[in-house]
Amino acid sequence: MKLGVPKEPEGETRVGIVPSSMKKLARAGFEVYVEAGAGLAANYHDSDYT
Repeated sequence: MKLGVPKEPEGETRVGIVPSSMKKLARAGFEVYVEAGAGLAANYHDSDYT
């Protein structure tokens, strides 16, 4: 199954998924795609999702 995490609208500080949860889903076999900059407002960098 493929999951996508889009960048949130301006002013929104939450993110659809945090890096630790994304990694658990990936280990369970999900393909997780995170839009560049999706976690920045929540203080997560793109590199946190790799």
